[in-house]
Formats: sequence, structure tokens, C-alpha cells
Amino acid sequence: MEQTSIFGELSIEQFLAEYWQKKPLLVRGAFADFEFPVGADELAGLACEEEVESRLILQDADGEQWQLEHGPFGEDRFTSLPERYWTLLVQAVDHWVPDAQALMEQFDFVPNWRLDDLMISYAADGGGVGPHYDNYDVFLIQAAGCRRWDVGGLYGEDSPRRPDTPVMILPEWQAEQSWQLQPGDMLYLPPRVGHNGVAAGDGCLTYSVGFRAPAHSEIFQGFSRFLADRLAGELRYADPDLRRPQHPGEIDDRAIERLQALMRQYIDQPDLLSRWFGEYMTEPKYPELATDQASINSPLRTGESLYRSEGARLAYRRQSDGGYLLFADGQSHSFNEAELPLVQQLADSGWLELNAAPSAAERKLLEALLRQGSIYSDLDQ
Repeated sequence: MEQTSIFGELSIEQFLAEYWQKKPLLVRGAFADFEFPVGADELAGLACEEEVESRLILQDADGEQWQLEHGPFGEDRFTSLPERYWTLLVQAVDHWVPDAQALMEQFDFVPNWRLDDLMISYAADGGGVGPHYDNYDVFLIQAAGCRRWDVGGLYGEDSPRRPDTPVMILPEWQAEQSWQLQPGDMLYLPPRVGHNGVAAGDGCLTYSVGFRAPAHSEIFQGFSRFLADRLAGELRYADPDLRRPQHPGEIDDRAIERLQALMRQYIDQPDLLSRWFGEYMTEPKYPELATDQASINSPLRTGESLYRSEGARLAYRRQSDGGYLLFADGQSHSFNEAELPLVQQLADSGWLELNAAPSAAERKLLEALLRQGSIYSDLDQ
């Protein structure tokens, strides 16, 4: 049976083949019947919280002057704002609002470990963050009010940008397409596509679902650090096949071939690479907020329900020896084929009902996740 698509008459398979990381797509009424969990007042309340990442961007009427403020904000800050030309942005709303999970589930055609977070912005008339680009895929969903989106061109690190603004502004940018989004409409933008969103009237509320896309430099640095922490200092560059060089000052081809072989021996270990990648891609967005539980209140009883914690990241992979690894918030846990249905249910859907008493191995795995705060029980709420 074909999966229901949020892209209207366009199937998910067509979207992935024709649009994903290729070109923008506007979908009218994609979320026309959806009940959005966070409104303007709730968003302002989140921006007042110490743990929540929030920003306030103000501009002048000509879009020449920009001002950036970081939260948390006092309630009086919102009463002192001008009538026009400002935007409030709150990051990782799905970390703090459990009801946001229903929205995030609409994007399960992309692996869960690629999801980054849900950002919500509220803008007064004329408010926006200026023409810019992102290095990741993003779905922009209009929850309330209207916003005009101008889209066009591919940009990168070498693209000109204004050095005198606290936010990234593309000064040499021309829109190729323009749309005005009404409540329920959705716009998909691939990485590096230039865009500029401006509120058309008051009460403009936009939900942005973004995805993790680590830079190649971050991947190499991360894997190198992972290896460095595990390799013995006695493992050194070696050249037992050394021959007398004609030019002692030259680094010859054989030296480079040895170096390539040295590096390849680690890259060519899928289990080693996947352990690092699983831990890396499930690292918490805010690791400083992660807390381990010293004790477990729930005895894991039959009929109990377990849920992935807000902001937690879970993934799993089969290893070459037939065993499995579950990655949870940057940590890895071994398990076997017998526990795979339990792990799949929890990692794929984010919840698990214990219809029967868990086995000893299942209990050990679930208790580890409970202790590190990656899941919680409905009995603890």
C-alpha cells in the first residue's frame, strides 16, 4: 500500500527522486487540517526560559540595519517591541513541547537520525531575517498568518555577504520565484538555496523542520578524534620495505602509498566506522542539558508504555558479527537479534508498549536507556 503523502498528489517516492536536495517545492494545504501545538504566546513563554535557545532580530524599514538579541528574554521585552519589522525565533521547540512530536512524525520518510529540530518563528508585519541560505534541507510550514518567500540561486562560503550585520545577509541576491504562504502551506528548500521570508501582516507564525548535515570537515575531525582516543601510542608509521633513496630529501610515492594504506585500514572497517557514526549522529543537540538518572522508578511492568524523551535521538545498526548496536544520545549499547523488534519499535516510532514482561536482555537495554534519560515511562509522569 502506498504511503500517504504530505505532498498532495506527489508521492513521497516522487518527492525524494525529483526534489530532495535538488529543487524547491511549494505544497498548498500540506498541513491544512493540522492542529499546531505552539502559538505566539506559548512561543514567547519559551523564549523567557533559561534553557531554551532563542533570538530576536529587529530591522529598519529599508532592511539596511539589523539588530540581534539573544534570550532568555524578560516579559517586558515583548511589550516594548515596535509594531513592525521584528522576528522572534525559538530553536529546538520539539525538545520542550511533547505535542510537537506529531508534526515531526510527518517527516519519517527521512531517517530519524537525520532530523535536527523544529524551529518556530513569530514575526510582526515586515519582519524577517533577511536574504540568506542554509546548509541543510528545511521544510517551512506556515502555521498562522502569511509570509512571502522569495527564493532563488545557489550560494556558499565564497558568496558575498554583508560584514556589518549580526546575521548573515546576502547583499547580491535576486529572487527567481516568489510565493505567499497561507496557513497550512509548506515550502521545501534544499541546501544552499537563497531565500528571504517576510511577514505579510501581523501574527506570522512559521514552523521550520531542519535536518542534520555535518560538514565534511566535521566528519573527518570527528572520526579522527574517535580513532585517536582508541589507538595505542605504539602504533607508528613503519617502512620495513624501505630502500635506499636516490634523493634523501624527497617524499616518494612509496611513502604516500604506505600512508594511504595506514588510513585505509581504519576506513575499511565498517563496524568501527558505523560505531563512530551512530554515536556522532545521535549526540544530543544540547549535551549540557543531558542528565543521567541515578535510579529507575519504574519496575517495567506489563502494560507499561515507554516513550522517547523530547530531543532524544535513537538509531541502530547490524554489525558484521551478527550482533547489533543501539545508538542513543551519543552512546552505544550492544544487543542481539532477539531484542531487534523492541529496538525497531522504539527507534522507528518513539514509543513502546510492554505487552509482556521483558526478557533479561530487554530489561537491561531498557534500563540503560531509562538511566541515561533517553526514554521515560508513562508511570513516571
